[in-house]
Amino acid sequence: MSLSPELPALRQALENCRLHETGVRDALDDLALRALCGADLKSLGKDDRRLLDQFAYRYLRLQDDMGARLMPAVLRALGEEVASMAALDRFARLEQLGWLPSAEEWSDLRRVRNEFAHDYPETVDERFARLQLAMAAAQRALQIWTGFQEKARIRWPEL
Repeated sequence: MSLSPELPALRQALENCRLHETGVRDALDDLALRALCGADLKSLGKDDRRLLDQFAYRYLRLQDDMGARLMPAVLRALGEEVASMAALDRFARLEQLGWLPSAEEWSDLRRVRNEFAHDYPETVDERFARLQLAMAAAQRALQIWTGFQEKARIRWPEL
């Protein structure tokens, strides 16, 4: 049995997201064990810097790959034309189809991700607050990712 042409791209997007999922989960687990506080951000040791770097990298990549690769691949595999769709329209369509719990929530998660990646708060307290928001957003992105995996497994068992 041959796969439709859209499914290999979907398979690759799922594999990429699985890799990032593992890194995010590992980093979140380690951050919970480490129990950093705002004052710890003033003088991070090498291990803590690496842990925060791992979290940041995998979290950003998971959310980027979900939005830029996985979601369009799901829509294409479902027979949707996505070439001319803006990202917000893709999110809305995925919500309509029952793949995304809320397009608005995903947009909010993207905003948190962008602020975490591109804004550089001046105070330690602001940086710590931004880290906590990113960790909560990462947890929610993982939940949404789990929903995508389950739906894909049911819809395309051949993957």
